[in-house]
Amino acid sequence: MNSSASHSALKSPTLTLPDAIAIIVGIVIGAGIFETPALVAANSSNSFIVLLTWLVGGTVSLVGALCYAELATTYPHVGGNYEYLKRAFGQNVAFLFAWARMTVVQTGSIALLAFVFGDYASQLFSLGSGSSSIYAVGAIALLTSLNVIGVQQGKRIQNWLTVITILGLVTIIVLGLVLARPSPQLTAPALASSNWGSAMLFVLLSYGGWNEAAYISAEIQKPQRNIVRSLLWSIGIITALYLLINVAFLRGLGVSGMAQSQAIAADLMRQVLGEPGAILISVLIAMTALGSLNASIFTGARTNYAFGQDIPLFSFLGRWRSQAGTPMTGFLVQGAISLLLVLMGTFTRNGFEAMVDYTAPVFWFFFLLSGISVFLLRAREPNRPRPFRVPLYPVTPLLFCAVCGYLLYSSIVYTGLGAIVGIAVVALGIPFLYWSRIQHRRS
Repeated sequence: MNSSASHSALKSPTLTLPDAIAIIVGIVIGAGIFETPALVAANSSNSFIVLLTWLVGGTVSLVGALCYAELATTYPHVGGNYEYLKRAFGQNVAFLFAWARMTVVQTGSIALLAFVFGDYASQLFSLGSGSSSIYAVGAIALLTSLNVIGVQQGKRIQNWLTVITILGLVTIIVLGLVLARPSPQLTAPALASSNWGSAMLFVLLSYGGWNEAAYISAEIQKPQRNIVRSLLWSIGIITALYLLINVAFLRGLGVSGMAQSQAIAADLMRQVLGEPGAILISVLIAMTALGSLNASIFTGARTNYAFGQDIPLFSFLGRWRSQAGTPMTGFLVQGAISLLLVLMGTFTRNGFEAMVDYTAPVFWFFFLLSGISVFLLRAREPNRPRPFRVPLYPVTPLLFCAVCGYLLYSSIVYTGLGAIVGIAVVALGIPFLYWSRIQHRRS
């Protein structure tokens, strides 16, 4: 079925600008902000470098968002990246992207976030030796079921979880800036040297997720205006929160203290409120992971739907539950694969790290192709109306592609066996691609 048909299958747009902002902020502000500041500090020589790195990360994310704003407003489609890659590179690349998103990228991210939720929920109430995995399975099953029920339920849950996340972060920022005692580490000698490239890698991982706006572009009211606004507002909010929480960490722990911390947010809150502070941060991180998990489930099934609309072999994914406004089969398949990945992560030493390794190279490869598609589609369809054009073309998309290329290189060099497994799973899609092409010729 063609793109216009798949688009017309949807009901009238239901997501408002605040809904879109809540989804993007909810995806981006995940548990990473409670882990990566320590890694950034360990690769920075002083507090100025720490804050500069986070500011540059927000700027780079804005550059990427401008590129995506052009793609999403020019080609508003429920499939997001799938539609752009199909137009720019053809059905074969789009097929492998949809396969990768279904089996590696989105489902791996869902499993990763479920593990984060499970780890911190277990700190509050342990369910035994497999506590984290039990919580992870329960969270995926519950949120997938709620999203299957209907789009209204999914977005309302996301709005509330995002509000809780932001209020929690603001609480930590205020307590850290007002009540935390300036750390002796503030006067400690600066670290010998900085590795700014590694620091940027961790920062940009923390900013990842804003591109998910592409997957709801066909469901946003007044998309020509609200897609751009949702991206700009979301990244502005996220950058401000990231800078402020790092200022709070620097005040309470200093660069050296941050670099040496194994649980940076818990260490800060323990200093301010004692053990109750550590419990509070465990609750916050669990809720933050839950918010990101719900948003990832909400957007992920949309690609599966578009995939099923285009590929007869996977037509069962292209079923839209009109009454509820949800791609029901897409949700169920996504949930099943995510649960399998949780099972895989359970048999490793660290489920979170295993999922990072599993997803990173594949994610940045297709992100790079999306940046290149800005150039290809401008050249191929120069007369198509573009409600938003990326400024300073071609410099802006070139910068975005350079960043994606660097992160692709880093994710291959610095990840382990999990990366090989992820790449191998994508390669498994090639036989299905050829099977689908043979089936198409026979039809």
